[in-house]
Amino acid sequence: MKKIKFLIIAIMAIIGSVSFTSCGDDEETWGGMSNYDRYQKVVNETVNSHKKNDKVILLVAFGSTWQQAFDTFDRTKKEYEKEFKDYDVYLSFSSAICINNARAGEHKADGAEVREYFDPEHWLTAIGLAGYKEIVVQSLQIIPGEEYRRVRDSYVKDFMNNHNNDFTDKYMKSIDKKVIVGTPLLAEESDVNTLANILIKEKDIIEALNNGIVAFMGHGNPENYDYFGANVRYTDLEKALLILKPGKMFVGTVDMPDNYISDVYNRMLAAGIKKGTRVQLYPLMFIAGDHAHNDMADPKDDESWFSFLNAKGLKAFAYEKNYPKEYACWKAYKQGDDYIPALGERPAVLKMYMDHTRDAIKKIADGEGLSTPTTETGE
Repeated sequence: MKKIKFLIIAIMAIIGSVSFTSCGDDEETWGGMSNYDRYQKVVNETVNSHKKNDKVILLVAFGSTWQQAFDTFDRTKKEYEKEFKDYDVYLSFSSAICINNARAGEHKADGAEVREYFDPEHWLTAIGLAGYKEIVVQSLQIIPGEEYRRVRDSYVKDFMNNHNNDFTDKYMKSIDKKVIVGTPLLAEESDVNTLANILIKEKDIIEALNNGIVAFMGHGNPENYDYFGANVRYTDLEKALLILKPGKMFVGTVDMPDNYISDVYNRMLAAGIKKGTRVQLYPLMFIAGDHAHNDMADPKDDESWFSFLNAKGLKAFAYEKNYPKEYACWKAYKQGDDYIPALGERPAVLKMYMDHTRDAIKKIADGEGLSTPTTETGE
């Protein structure tokens, strides 16, 4: 089922990309440029028109095509601009599928905007061409897994290696030790305990615990893709939560082997959870997008967490009412509506990301930024 859904999404992405090319053709404007060069031109113009500082933070998310997610990214960018006033702030998607589908208006029929997002390569190129002197690339991932490593070890490494020869040696020397990657939410074991203590203090989660148990859905890296052992963070988080709230809080994933919803359910049984117990579901993801609304909450999908747990005799709820309006990022939300709050909509969690950004900035100040090939010999 999941493989079929992924194939459909991939096909839609290709169609969306082709549609954008054919509909957006304007030879007078673009002069026969490739899509890659067109996108670079747009990002260059965006950076040049918005540049106010010599330092920059590039937020990098996997991406989404849901309006609630777009609004969450918008607020995140604004909060970063408020908190880091000496830095210009931009936001990037690392997923080509999300970029193409957002551009094609995948959820336009449901009220979602048609959005233009660009990958980190285009942003870093524009940032370099604009002459920024300090660059912080902040991951919005949850675990230091495949996607985070791709951003760090591909996009950022290629930029530092000047792989397209876009920058002068003088510029590359000037940013030696002035570029850094901010770590994801659960980069360290200590982050697990920090997040666990945040979650048990959230008002809606406290209410859910008073009425039953809760289960969090993370993403996880699939089998053969957990190269860096990052999936253990989900296991660690459940252990930390169960210490704080014995038998009350569980953590599963979409893709991590041995931690699917069936595995979570078996752990619930082992903890003595009985039929009829109320289970509130939450996404352990930065935004509430496809996985939250479909894989977790869809009542029409027999494989969704909502459907699975209800079929087992538990009383599962994927949406909640009365989530605080001031926290909800989705602009269309009205107090009392059904809502799925993501981690990025919880101020205390966003503060964790900002703390990681501050740690990254401190590393630059301490001379621990990344080195450029012009100043470092060897591999």
